[in-house]
Amino acid sequence: MYFKPFVYFSNFLSWLLSPVCIFIKRISHPCFKWILRKTTGLCELQRTCYCEPSGAPRILGIEESLNNSKIAKVHILIQFLDLAAKEKRFTTAGSTQIIRNTVETICCIKKINLDSHQPFNKLFGECVSIIWSLKQLLHDLEGIRTTGYDSCNLEHEKTLLELWNLLMPMTELESRVCNAWKDIGFQGDDPKTDFRGMGILGLENLHFFAKNYPDVALQVLSHSNHPTHGYSFAIVGINLTHLAYILWKDGAAKSHIYNLCCHHLQVPGPTLLHFHRFYCYLFIEFDKLWMSEKPSSIMEFGRIRSLFENDIRLLLSNPNCLLKLNIPVEHV
Repeated sequence: MYFKPFVYFSNFLSWLLSPVCIFIKRISHPCFKWILRKTTGLCELQRTCYCEPSGAPRILGIEESLNNSKIAKVHILIQFLDLAAKEKRFTTAGSTQIIRNTVETICCIKKINLDSHQPFNKLFGECVSIIWSLKQLLHDLEGIRTTGYDSCNLEHEKTLLELWNLLMPMTELESRVCNAWKDIGFQGDDPKTDFRGMGILGLENLHFFAKNYPDVALQVLSHSNHPTHGYSFAIVGINLTHLAYILWKDGAAKSHIYNLCCHHLQVPGPTLLHFHRFYCYLFIEFDKLWMSEKPSSIMEFGRIRSLFENDIRLLLSNPNCLLKLNIPVEHV
């Protein structure tokens, strides 16, 4: 009781000082940058490339520096790169020229002598490639997500039936539309209605999980059929597709994605394969949390889902985060 006035005053002081601190930082940051430029002879992009460790710390620093630039030509360059990503020009053949032109443009704007700073060419080019390859992939994911399931599409139907065969290898499906789909966690007789929210992306995620990690997927499916703590496998899987998509779209997963590209796979940028694996990680970890919570009914899904998302976002908030599949799943 005696500490309440102090707590209230402390909270008020924090609220009052917060805008002041932001204002001071906004005013002092350009001055600080100018001083560093004069004393080191390096611009902020160079200092980030040379001083920040490889992976998310460096790439996030480059991304922030470009986005916060006050130079109009830099923003024109960003618009060009955004358009290139939207038009899917970051390919094996097309990326090289785009990156080369981007590095040359930045060096011209920032007055960087590439003969004296050759490492900048490689380091900055790698960062640009990964940043805009991710933006291009997000356009691809959006296209898949907004593509609805079409029962007249042979590829859609083939993938759906393969999903059944992967998860229920010992049980033959009686017909395309039947009550048996509920055995793998769909809501009704025809699974296509459950894909409305995430489109074909939800189906492709489930299919990838069942095909590439069959033993784990079957174990998770058995957990979902637990007589007391069970859940709807397919519906939860589609919900986790939504979570994976949001984490990539709002930038929360950038720490994992950037570290994956730089430290683990040495690839020019993220691909759909990496998104699928990220989804599998989420499904496996969610299943572990669900079974450890031992919910009394499916009505607790909202609580556990929120708890899970908070845990994942906390992990991803670490710039050194690199999520790895933890296999096998324990038997219950």
